[in-house]
Amino acid sequence: MPAKTGKSGRGATATASKKTSSSTKAGLQFPVGRIGRYLKRGRYAQRVGAGAPVYLASVLEYLTAEILELAGNAATENKKNRIVPRHIQLAVRNDEELNKLLGGVTISQGGVLPNVHSVLLPKKSKEGEEVKESKPKSSPKKTKSEKKEKSEKK
Repeated sequence: MPAKTGKSGRGATATASKKTSSSTKAGLQFPVGRIGRYLKRGRYAQRVGAGAPVYLASVLEYLTAEILELAGNAATENKKNRIVPRHIQLAVRNDEELNKLLGGVTISQGGVLPNVHSVLLPKKSKEGEEVKESKPKSSPKKTKSEKKEKSEKK
């Protein structure tokens, strides 16, 4: 009699079923199980529902994808292939909603947005040409001897 291997009978399947992660079930890249574990261990509430980590993971994934897309666009505008913190800073500060969400956040090595106050820009005429500001002509400085001569004449 041959030795029995594996399952046989009604419950037998041709291939062993693999465990599917909750991230795969939800169709997400972010780790749903890990986020659920953090929610439980963080003691944010006494109980954590099954849908809470899925929802939180999907929101985090969406925000990350949004920031990376805008940062990628900023990198290509600067003719770079790699996203650096400067590109993330430009992406966040140029987007109204992300800027509001991350208003109090400092991005290390991000720099600042290029901005020149309008008062400091050169004035333009109606024709669109730059007008050079003319300084009032001041008389050349007088020497001490000239000042003495002028005071003696009076």
